Amino acid sequence: MKLHWPRMIVLGLAAVCLGFVPMSRGQGQTVRLSPGPGPLDNPLKGWCTYTTAGPIRQPYSMVYQYVSWKELEPREGVYDFDAWEKRAWSVPSAAGKRVVFRVYLDYPSLPSGVPDWVVAKGVHLRKYTEEGGGQSPDYDDPILVSGLERLIAALGKRYDRNPRVAFVTVGTLGFWGEWHTYPRVELFAAPATQQRIIDAYRSAFPDKHLQARYPDGVTGKQAWLGYHDDMFPSDTTGPDDWMFLPKMGRAGRTDNWKAAPIGGEMEPGKADHWLGADFARTMAAVEKVHMTWVGPYSPAIASDTSPQFIANSQAMVRRMGYQFSLRTVQASVKGKGPGSLRVAITGENQGVAPFYYRWPVRLALIDAKHRAVQVLSTETDIRKWLPGQFTLSAAQSLHVRPGAYRLGIGVIDPMTGRPGVKFANTLPSDNGWTVLTSVRVP
Repeated sequence: MKLHWPRMIVLGLAAVCLGFVPMSRGQGQTVRLSPGPGPLDNPLKGWCTYTTAGPIRQPYSMVYQYVSWKELEPREGVYDFDAWEKRAWSVPSAAGKRVVFRVYLDYPSLPSGVPDWVVAKGVHLRKYTEEGGGQSPDYDDPILVSGLERLIAALGKRYDRNPRVAFVTVGTLGFWGEWHTYPRVELFAAPATQQRIIDAYRSAFPDKHLQARYPDGVTGKQAWLGYHDDMFPSDTTGPDDWMFLPKMGRAGRTDNWKAAPIGGEMEPGKADHWLGADFARTMAAVEKVHMTWVGPYSPAIASDTSPQFIANSQAMVRRMGYQFSLRTVQASVKGKGPGSLRVAITGENQGVAPFYYRWPVRLALIDAKHRAVQVLSTETDIRKWLPGQFTLSAAQSLHVRPGAYRLGIGVIDPMTGRPGVKFANTLPSDNGWTVLTSVRVP
């Protein structure tokens, strides 16, 4: 015998099976959205690892790369950015990933990164034996400083608006571009030179976030600047005044995380320890400095794949940077022909930092054929979703045929033009859009 179910019951059962609550025209109903585990490869956070240090064993969205001035400008005024990108950005471990880079002039134990044409103009290289040895340039030589200012301007022209570049670490000066020549302090740049380099970077990269090694001296005076702790977490917190967080405090930079990202390299070779016996200290450091990413050495390239190590790694990634969990959505269609859609969303940033670029937040009406038949802009500034609660509201006219639709949300990645941020929810996805609920347009 064939059963004839009432039409409304059938629609209701279908909606329940899909995890939606039907929305009545002109009468918004609050839908509670199921939380879920946070993604491990969201953009602009998490592991940012070497591409030259062996297998990468955990999810990641960014890679970290050093590059010498000599490689970028082998001849004066001739910038070979194409060759560097083809060599370094196209390796399998970097394919499709964002890049964080640092320019260096002197990398101990490696050949000098100063171009030959600079040396030929008379810039002196001073030999040293510390840290494996090398040649430190005279950072205060006017020829070198002017050449660096031109290089940095060219870098900004090439990469400031390039969505493939996540962040730029302000290197250039000192061993490894770390803004020190310890213990050979006499080799380092004078404060006036440091200021010229900082000013050059800021001028060249008005739209890209920059990070410096030390929150003191010249770099410690910049309220707009992010920082990068190269010995995380062993030198991050503690009583000594040379440690990273005490330096942040003395410089008045402990709130810089609200304006620019904080990154750091895990103490090389010590991931087993910092995600093992001292994991509590690691997580405390993540909280205190509002860490967004870790690299180039990170747990992602460690050989340990034990369940506890992986669980601690995942907990750390989810806490670092942002993690957006949507809590409720209320949507209603008002008026006829086909009227307007009003949406109100609440959520929580469960991470320790905001999202640092103003990527567009958009809503989409998705039809039965999985097409986003109308994409609606919002005025939301995702950078203001600091840790804690956030809200989103939008009201726009509709231009779709009457019928049933699913309402999706997406944070649009400028590198792909598609939704790129995943939420800490157990919600369906349709062509990248996170589906929130259903709406009916009369």
